[in-house]
Amino acid sequence: MPAALVWVAAGSKESSCSEFHMVSSFAGWRRTKKVVSEAKMRRPKLRLAMKAALEVSSSSPASESVSGFPGLTSLVTDDSAEPVMSSEQMVYDVVLKQAAMVNREAKDGGGSLDLVPPGTLQVLNDAYERCGEVCAEYAKTFYLGTLLMTPERRRAIWAIYVWCRRTDELVDGPNSSHITPKALDRWEERLEDLFNGHPYDMLDAALSNTVAKFPVDIQPFRDMIEGMRMDLRKSRYKNFDELYLYCYYVAGTVGLMSVPVMGIAPESQATTEGVYSAALALGIANQLTNILRDVGEDARRGRIYLPQDELAQSGLSDEDIFSGKVTDKWRSFMKEQIRRARMFFDEAEKGVAELDKASRWPVWASLILYRQILDAIEANDYDNFTKRAYVGKVKKLLTLPVAYTRAIVRPPPPTKFAATL
Repeated sequence: MPAALVWVAAGSKESSCSEFHMVSSFAGWRRTKKVVSEAKMRRPKLRLAMKAALEVSSSSPASESVSGFPGLTSLVTDDSAEPVMSSEQMVYDVVLKQAAMVNREAKDGGGSLDLVPPGTLQVLNDAYERCGEVCAEYAKTFYLGTLLMTPERRRAIWAIYVWCRRTDELVDGPNSSHITPKALDRWEERLEDLFNGHPYDMLDAALSNTVAKFPVDIQPFRDMIEGMRMDLRKSRYKNFDELYLYCYYVAGTVGLMSVPVMGIAPESQATTEGVYSAALALGIANQLTNILRDVGEDARRGRIYLPQDELAQSGLSDEDIFSGKVTDKWRSFMKEQIRRARMFFDEAEKGVAELDKASRWPVWASLILYRQILDAIEANDYDNFTKRAYVGKVKKLLTLPVAYTRAIVRPPPPTKFAATL
Protein backbone atom coordinates (compact mmCIF):
# COMPACT_ATOMS: atom_id res chain seq x y z
CA MET A 1 0.00 0.00 0.00
CA PRO A 2 2.05 2.84 1.10
CA ALA A 3 4.41 1.13 -1.15
CA ALA A 4 2.57 3.23 -3.58
CA LEU A 5 5.49 5.51 -3.22
CA VAL A 6 7.42 3.01 -5.12
CA TRP A 7 5.70 3.90 -8.34
CA VAL A 8 8.34 6.50 -8.93
CA ALA A 9 10.95 6.09 -6.28
CA ALA A 10 12.06 2.78 -7.67
CA GLY A 11 11.48 3.27 -11.33
CA SER A 12 12.18 6.88 -12.22
CA LYS A 13 15.04 7.58 -14.57
CA GLU A 14 14.78 11.34 -14.86
CA SER A 15 17.11 14.14 -13.91
CA SER A 16 18.25 14.25 -10.31
CA CYS A 17 16.98 16.76 -7.81
CA SER A 18 19.52 19.23 -6.55
CA GLU A 19 20.64 19.36 -2.94
CA PHE A 20 20.01 22.34 -0.76
CA HIS A 21 22.66 22.96 1.83
CA MET A 22 21.85 24.69 5.07
CA VAL A 23 23.63 26.06 8.08
CA SER A 24 24.01 23.23 10.55
CA SER A 25 21.63 24.66 13.08
CA PHE A 26 20.47 21.09 13.58
CA ALA A 27 23.83 19.96 14.89
CA GLY A 28 22.56 19.57 18.41
CA TRP A 29 19.13 18.39 17.46
CA ARG A 30 18.76 14.78 18.51
CA ARG A 31 15.82 12.60 17.99
CA THR A 32 14.60 10.47 20.86
CA LYS A 33 12.80 7.34 19.97
CA LYS A 34 12.16 4.05 21.64
CA VAL A 35 13.83 0.99 20.22
CA VAL A 36 11.38 -1.82 20.26
CA SER A 37 12.07 -5.50 20.11
CA GLU A 38 10.52 -7.68 17.49
CA ALA A 39 7.24 -9.14 18.66
CA LYS A 40 6.50 -12.81 18.18
CA MET A 41 3.84 -12.84 15.52
CA ARG A 42 2.43 -15.66 13.48
CA ARG A 43 2.79 -15.80 9.72
CA PRO A 44 -0.45 -14.97 7.92
CA LYS A 45 -2.20 -17.88 6.29
CA LEU A 46 -3.03 -15.75 3.29
CA ARG A 47 0.09 -16.00 1.10
CA LEU A 48 -1.66 -16.78 -2.16
CA ALA A 49 0.06 -14.17 -4.29
CA MET A 50 3.52 -15.30 -3.33
CA LYS A 51 2.67 -18.96 -3.76
CA ALA A 52 1.01 -18.46 -7.12
CA ALA A 53 3.70 -16.10 -8.35
CA LEU A 54 6.38 -18.66 -7.67
CA GLU A 55 4.53 -21.38 -9.54
CA VAL A 56 6.00 -19.87 -12.70
CA SER A 57 9.39 -21.25 -11.76
CA SER A 58 8.27 -24.30 -9.78
CA SER A 59 9.00 -26.69 -12.62
CA SER A 60 12.69 -25.82 -12.59
CA PRO A 61 14.88 -28.78 -11.55
CA ALA A 62 16.94 -26.39 -9.44
CA SER A 63 13.95 -25.30 -7.40
CA GLU A 64 13.16 -26.89 -4.08
CA SER A 65 9.93 -26.57 -2.16
CA VAL A 66 9.89 -24.72 1.11
CA SER A 67 7.38 -26.06 3.59
CA GLY A 68 4.20 -24.05 3.08
CA PHE A 69 5.53 -22.20 0.03
CA PRO A 70 5.47 -24.49 -3.03
CA GLY A 71 7.75 -23.44 -5.87
CA LEU A 72 9.89 -21.12 -3.78
CA THR A 73 13.55 -21.37 -4.70
CA SER A 74 14.37 -22.31 -1.25
CA LEU A 75 16.83 -22.94 1.44
CA VAL A 76 19.97 -22.76 -0.61
CA THR A 77 22.83 -24.53 1.02
CA ASP A 78 26.48 -23.58 0.83
CA ASP A 79 29.45 -25.91 1.01
CA SER A 80 29.10 -26.20 4.78
CA ALA A 81 25.52 -27.45 4.33
CA GLU A 82 24.21 -24.64 6.53
CA PRO A 83 20.67 -23.69 5.45
CA VAL A 84 20.11 -20.15 4.20
CA MET A 85 16.70 -18.51 4.33
CA SER A 86 14.94 -17.79 1.06
CA SER A 87 14.56 -14.16 0.01
CA GLU A 88 10.85 -14.21 0.80
CA GLN A 89 11.50 -15.46 4.32
CA MET A 90 14.24 -12.90 4.97
CA VAL A 91 12.02 -10.07 3.78
CA TYR A 92 9.14 -11.34 5.86
CA ASP A 93 11.28 -11.05 8.97
CA VAL A 94 11.67 -7.35 8.21
CA VAL A 95 7.90 -7.06 7.81
CA LEU A 96 7.41 -8.61 11.26
CA LYS A 97 9.83 -6.15 12.82
CA GLN A 98 8.11 -3.12 11.27
CA ALA A 99 4.66 -4.32 12.34
CA ALA A 100 5.89 -4.96 15.88
CA MET A 101 7.36 -1.48 16.07
CA VAL A 102 4.11 0.18 15.00
CA ASN A 103 2.08 -1.95 17.42
CA ARG A 104 4.37 -1.01 20.30
CA GLU A 105 4.16 2.70 19.44
CA ALA A 106 0.36 2.47 19.34
CA LYS A 107 0.30 0.89 22.80
CA ASP A 108 2.59 3.59 24.16
CA GLY A 109 0.39 6.34 22.82
CA GLY A 110 2.21 7.30 19.61
CA GLY A 111 5.60 8.57 18.56
CA SER A 112 7.90 11.03 20.21
CA LEU A 113 6.92 14.60 20.92
CA ASP A 114 7.57 17.07 18.11
CA LEU A 115 10.15 19.17 19.92
CA VAL A 116 11.85 21.63 17.58
CA PRO A 117 14.64 23.92 18.79
CA PRO A 118 13.87 27.65 18.63
CA GLY A 119 14.71 29.23 15.30
CA THR A 120 14.45 26.04 13.26
CA LEU A 121 10.68 25.87 12.70
CA GLN A 122 10.77 28.08 9.60
CA VAL A 123 13.72 26.12 8.21
CA LEU A 124 11.74 22.92 8.68
CA ASN A 125 8.68 24.38 7.01
CA ASP A 126 10.81 25.46 4.05
CA ALA A 127 12.38 21.98 3.91
CA TYR A 128 9.01 20.26 3.73
CA GLU A 129 7.74 22.73 1.14
CA ARG A 130 10.75 22.01 -1.05
CA CYS A 131 10.07 18.27 -0.74
CA GLY A 132 6.51 18.96 -1.87
CA GLU A 133 7.78 20.88 -4.88
CA VAL A 134 10.02 17.98 -5.91
CA CYS A 135 7.17 15.50 -5.50
CA ALA A 136 4.83 17.72 -7.54
CA GLU A 137 7.41 17.99 -10.32
CA TYR A 138 8.29 14.32 -10.68
CA ALA A 139 5.18 12.50 -9.40
CA LYS A 140 2.26 14.76 -10.31
CA THR A 141 -0.54 12.22 -9.97
CA PHE A 142 0.70 10.94 -6.63
CA TYR A 143 1.26 14.48 -5.39
CA LEU A 144 -2.37 15.39 -6.08
CA GLY A 145 -3.45 12.38 -4.07
CA THR A 146 -1.37 13.41 -1.08
CA LEU A 147 -3.26 16.70 -0.86
CA LEU A 148 -6.16 14.81 0.75
CA MET A 149 -3.94 13.64 3.60
CA THR A 150 -3.52 15.53 6.85
CA PRO A 151 -0.78 18.21 6.59
CA GLU A 152 1.54 16.29 8.92
CA ARG A 153 1.23 13.01 7.01
CA ARG A 154 1.39 14.73 3.65
CA ARG A 155 4.66 16.45 4.45
CA ALA A 156 6.16 13.28 5.87
CA ILE A 157 5.31 11.31 2.73
CA TRP A 158 6.92 14.04 0.62
CA ALA A 159 10.10 13.75 2.70
CA ILE A 160 10.23 9.97 2.27
CA TYR A 161 9.58 10.27 -1.46
CA VAL A 162 12.43 12.75 -1.92
CA TRP A 163 14.91 10.58 -0.02
CA CYS A 164 13.95 7.55 -2.13
CA ARG A 165 14.31 9.55 -5.31
CA ARG A 166 17.71 10.89 -4.35
CA THR A 167 18.85 7.38 -3.46
CA ASP A 168 17.62 5.98 -6.77
CA GLU A 169 19.36 8.77 -8.68
CA LEU A 170 22.71 7.72 -7.22
CA VAL A 171 22.82 4.69 -9.53
CA ASP A 172 20.22 5.66 -12.14
CA GLY A 173 20.80 9.38 -12.59
CA PRO A 174 23.07 11.51 -14.77
CA ASN A 175 26.04 11.06 -12.41
CA SER A 176 25.58 7.33 -11.91
CA SER A 177 28.77 6.46 -13.80
CA HIS A 178 30.75 8.11 -11.02
CA ILE A 179 29.05 6.29 -8.16
CA THR A 180 31.16 3.71 -6.32
CA PRO A 181 30.42 1.36 -3.41
CA LYS A 182 32.27 3.82 -1.16
CA ALA A 183 29.90 6.58 -2.23
CA LEU A 184 26.96 4.41 -1.19
CA ASP A 185 28.70 3.70 2.12
CA ARG A 186 28.91 7.46 2.70
CA TRP A 187 25.24 7.82 1.78
CA GLU A 188 24.38 5.18 4.39
CA GLU A 189 26.48 6.97 7.01
CA ARG A 190 24.56 10.12 6.15
CA LEU A 191 21.32 8.17 6.64
CA GLU A 192 22.47 7.08 10.11
CA ASP A 193 23.24 10.72 10.95
CA LEU A 194 19.86 12.04 9.91
CA PHE A 195 18.12 9.29 11.93
CA ASN A 196 20.18 10.53 14.89
CA GLY A 197 19.05 14.09 14.33
CA HIS A 198 22.04 15.37 12.32
CA PRO A 199 20.79 16.20 8.80
CA TYR A 200 23.29 17.39 6.19
CA ASP A 201 20.97 19.65 4.22
CA MET A 202 17.44 20.94 3.91
CA LEU A 203 15.97 17.80 2.35
CA ASP A 204 17.65 15.60 4.97
CA ALA A 205 16.19 17.84 7.67
CA ALA A 206 12.64 17.09 6.53
CA LEU A 207 13.20 13.34 6.75
CA SER A 208 15.03 13.66 10.06
CA ASN A 209 12.01 15.43 11.50
CA THR A 210 9.65 12.85 9.98
CA VAL A 211 11.37 9.84 11.54
CA ALA A 212 11.32 11.64 14.89
CA LYS A 213 7.53 11.99 14.73
CA PHE A 214 6.49 8.65 13.24
CA PRO A 215 7.49 5.05 14.14
CA VAL A 216 9.60 4.72 11.01
CA ASP A 217 12.45 2.22 11.30
CA ILE A 218 15.81 2.69 9.61
CA GLN A 219 16.08 -0.87 8.24
CA PRO A 220 14.01 -0.38 5.05
CA PHE A 221 16.13 2.69 4.24
CA ARG A 222 19.32 0.68 4.69
CA ASP A 223 17.84 -2.07 2.54
CA MET A 224 17.08 0.36 -0.28
CA ILE A 225 20.73 1.43 -0.29
CA GLU A 226 21.65 -2.27 -0.44
CA GLY A 227 19.53 -2.47 -3.58
CA MET A 228 21.64 0.28 -5.09
CA ARG A 229 24.78 -1.70 -4.23
CA MET A 230 23.24 -4.70 -5.94
CA ASP A 231 22.77 -2.63 -9.10
CA LEU A 232 26.48 -1.80 -9.10
CA ARG A 233 27.64 -5.40 -8.91
CA LYS A 234 24.88 -7.49 -10.49
CA SER A 235 23.29 -7.46 -13.93
CA ARG A 236 21.69 -10.94 -14.02
CA TYR A 237 19.28 -12.82 -11.73
CA LYS A 238 19.38 -16.58 -11.92
CA ASN A 239 15.86 -17.18 -10.54
CA PHE A 240 12.84 -15.42 -9.11
CA ASP A 241 14.09 -15.78 -5.56
CA GLU A 242 17.03 -13.51 -6.41
CA LEU A 243 14.82 -11.11 -8.35
CA TYR A 244 12.29 -10.96 -5.52
CA LEU A 245 15.01 -9.83 -3.11
CA TYR A 246 16.10 -7.12 -5.54
CA CYS A 247 12.49 -5.94 -5.95
CA TYR A 248 12.15 -5.76 -2.19
CA TYR A 249 15.34 -3.74 -1.81
CA VAL A 250 14.54 -1.11 -4.42
CA ALA A 251 10.74 -0.96 -4.17
CA GLY A 252 9.12 -3.06 -1.45
CA THR A 253 11.06 -1.06 1.13
CA VAL A 254 9.05 2.04 0.28
CA GLY A 255 5.87 0.45 1.56
CA LEU A 256 7.50 -0.40 4.87
CA MET A 257 8.78 3.17 5.16
CA SER A 258 5.41 4.74 4.55
CA VAL A 259 2.80 2.56 6.30
CA PRO A 260 3.53 4.19 9.69
CA VAL A 261 2.95 7.60 8.13
CA MET A 262 -0.14 6.82 6.09
CA GLY A 263 -1.76 5.05 9.00
CA ILE A 264 -4.21 2.17 9.30
CA ALA A 265 -7.97 2.79 9.41
CA PRO A 266 -9.34 2.68 12.97
CA GLU A 267 -12.12 0.35 11.82
CA SER A 268 -9.73 -2.06 10.10
CA GLN A 269 -9.90 -5.66 11.29
CA ALA A 270 -6.67 -6.63 9.53
CA THR A 271 -3.49 -7.19 11.50
CA THR A 272 -0.70 -4.63 11.26
CA GLU A 273 1.47 -7.42 9.91
CA GLY A 274 -1.07 -8.04 7.15
CA VAL A 275 -1.19 -4.40 6.07
CA TYR A 276 2.60 -4.33 5.86
CA SER A 277 2.54 -7.51 3.76
CA ALA A 278 0.09 -5.90 1.35
CA ALA A 279 2.31 -2.80 1.14
CA LEU A 280 5.23 -5.04 0.32
CA ALA A 281 3.17 -6.79 -2.40
CA LEU A 282 2.44 -3.45 -4.05
CA GLY A 283 6.12 -2.58 -4.08
CA ILE A 284 7.02 -5.94 -5.65
CA ALA A 285 4.23 -5.57 -8.23
CA ASN A 286 5.32 -2.07 -9.20
CA GLN A 287 8.96 -3.04 -9.60
CA LEU A 288 8.10 -6.13 -11.64
CA THR A 289 6.08 -3.81 -13.87
CA ASN A 290 9.03 -1.44 -14.19
CA ILE A 291 11.22 -4.36 -15.20
CA LEU A 292 8.79 -5.64 -17.84
CA ARG A 293 8.29 -2.14 -19.24
CA ASP A 294 12.04 -1.43 -19.48
CA VAL A 295 13.39 -4.70 -20.92
CA GLY A 296 14.76 -3.04 -24.05
CA GLU A 297 16.15 -0.01 -22.24
CA ASP A 298 17.89 -2.19 -19.64
CA ALA A 299 19.28 -4.51 -22.31
CA ARG A 300 20.95 -1.56 -24.01
CA ARG A 301 22.73 -0.97 -20.72
CA GLY A 302 23.80 -4.60 -20.54
CA ARG A 303 21.27 -5.49 -17.85
CA ILE A 304 18.65 -8.23 -17.80
CA TYR A 305 16.28 -8.17 -14.83
CA LEU A 306 14.51 -11.40 -15.74
CA PRO A 307 14.88 -14.83 -14.10
CA GLN A 308 17.52 -16.69 -16.09
CA ASP A 309 16.06 -20.11 -15.30
CA GLU A 310 12.64 -19.10 -16.58
CA LEU A 311 14.13 -17.68 -19.77
CA ALA A 312 15.88 -21.01 -20.33
CA GLN A 313 12.68 -22.96 -19.68
CA SER A 314 10.99 -20.86 -22.38
CA GLY A 315 13.79 -21.57 -24.85
CA LEU A 316 15.18 -18.04 -24.57
CA SER A 317 18.63 -16.69 -23.79
CA ASP A 318 20.42 -13.39 -23.25
CA GLU A 319 21.08 -13.25 -26.98
CA ASP A 320 17.33 -13.23 -27.64
CA ILE A 321 16.94 -10.26 -25.31
CA PHE A 322 19.77 -8.33 -26.93
CA SER A 323 18.47 -9.06 -30.45
CA GLY A 324 15.13 -7.56 -29.45
CA LYS A 325 12.91 -9.73 -31.62
CA VAL A 326 9.35 -10.45 -30.56
CA THR A 327 8.73 -14.15 -31.16
CA ASP A 328 6.06 -16.60 -30.05
CA LYS A 329 8.44 -17.82 -27.35
CA TRP A 330 8.88 -14.28 -26.10
CA ARG A 331 5.14 -13.64 -26.07
CA SER A 332 4.55 -16.81 -24.10
CA PHE A 333 7.29 -15.87 -21.63
CA MET A 334 5.92 -12.34 -21.19
CA LYS A 335 2.39 -13.59 -20.58
CA GLU A 336 3.66 -15.57 -17.58
CA GLN A 337 5.67 -12.62 -16.25
CA ILE A 338 2.66 -10.30 -16.53
CA ARG A 339 0.46 -12.91 -14.85
CA ARG A 340 2.82 -12.98 -11.88
CA ALA A 341 2.93 -9.20 -11.58
CA ARG A 342 -0.87 -9.06 -11.60
CA MET A 343 -1.02 -11.60 -8.79
CA PHE A 344 1.04 -9.29 -6.63
CA PHE A 345 -1.27 -6.40 -7.55
CA ASP A 346 -4.27 -8.54 -6.56
CA GLU A 347 -2.69 -9.21 -3.19
CA ALA A 348 -1.89 -5.53 -2.72
CA GLU A 349 -5.46 -4.44 -3.49
CA LYS A 350 -6.76 -6.32 -0.47
CA GLY A 351 -4.81 -4.02 1.82
CA VAL A 352 -5.53 -0.59 0.35
CA ALA A 353 -8.90 -0.38 2.07
CA GLU A 354 -7.20 -1.04 5.41
CA LEU A 355 -5.30 2.25 5.22
CA ASP A 356 -6.51 5.43 6.86
CA LYS A 357 -9.23 6.93 4.66
CA ALA A 358 -7.26 10.11 3.90
CA SER A 359 -4.28 8.10 2.67
CA ARG A 360 -6.00 5.78 0.23
CA TRP A 361 -6.36 8.01 -2.83
CA PRO A 362 -2.68 8.28 -3.87
CA VAL A 363 -2.22 4.57 -3.25
CA TRP A 364 -5.20 3.60 -5.39
CA ALA A 365 -4.08 6.00 -8.13
CA SER A 366 -0.62 4.45 -8.17
CA LEU A 367 -1.92 0.89 -8.20
CA ILE A 368 -4.41 1.48 -11.01
CA LEU A 369 -1.90 3.36 -13.18
CA TYR A 370 0.78 0.74 -12.81
CA ARG A 371 -1.63 -2.07 -13.65
CA GLN A 372 -2.44 -0.17 -16.86
CA ILE A 373 1.23 -0.30 -17.86
CA LEU A 374 0.88 -4.08 -18.02
CA ASP A 375 -2.17 -3.60 -20.27
CA ALA A 376 -0.08 -1.31 -22.49
CA ILE A 377 2.64 -3.97 -22.85
CA GLU A 378 -0.02 -6.41 -24.07
CA ALA A 379 -1.42 -3.76 -26.43
CA ASN A 380 2.08 -3.38 -27.90
CA ASP A 381 2.05 -7.12 -28.70
CA TYR A 382 4.68 -7.67 -25.99
CA ASP A 383 7.23 -5.52 -27.81
CA ASN A 384 9.03 -4.02 -24.84
CA PHE A 385 12.27 -3.92 -26.83
CA THR A 386 11.49 -0.97 -29.10
CA LYS A 387 8.20 0.35 -27.68
CA ARG A 388 7.79 1.90 -24.24
CA ALA A 389 4.50 1.03 -22.57
CA TYR A 390 2.98 4.04 -20.86
CA VAL A 391 -0.31 5.52 -19.69
CA GLY A 392 -1.29 8.68 -21.56
CA LYS A 393 -2.18 11.95 -19.84
CA VAL A 394 -5.89 11.68 -20.59
CA LYS A 395 -6.04 8.17 -19.19
CA LYS A 396 -4.12 9.31 -16.11
CA LEU A 397 -6.62 12.10 -15.50
CA LEU A 398 -9.52 9.70 -15.91
CA THR A 399 -7.91 7.42 -13.35
CA LEU A 400 -8.02 10.05 -10.60
CA PRO A 401 -11.83 10.05 -10.05
CA VAL A 402 -11.86 6.24 -10.20
CA ALA A 403 -9.15 6.07 -7.56
CA TYR A 404 -10.92 8.68 -5.46
CA THR A 405 -14.18 6.71 -5.53
CA ARG A 406 -12.40 3.56 -4.39
CA ALA A 407 -10.68 5.55 -1.66
CA ILE A 408 -13.83 6.96 -0.08
CA VAL A 409 -16.01 3.86 -0.50
CA ARG A 410 -14.50 1.26 1.77
CA PRO A 411 -16.02 -2.15 1.08
CA PRO A 412 -16.45 -4.47 4.05
CA PRO A 413 -13.23 -6.53 4.32
CA PRO A 414 -13.60 -10.18 3.28
CA THR A 415 -13.86 -12.38 6.33
CA LYS A 416 -10.84 -14.43 5.32
CA PHE A 417 -8.71 -11.34 4.76
CA ALA A 418 -9.62 -9.78 8.10
CA ALA A 419 -9.05 -13.00 9.94
CA THR A 420 -5.83 -14.12 8.33
CA LEU A 421 -4.06 -11.07 6.90
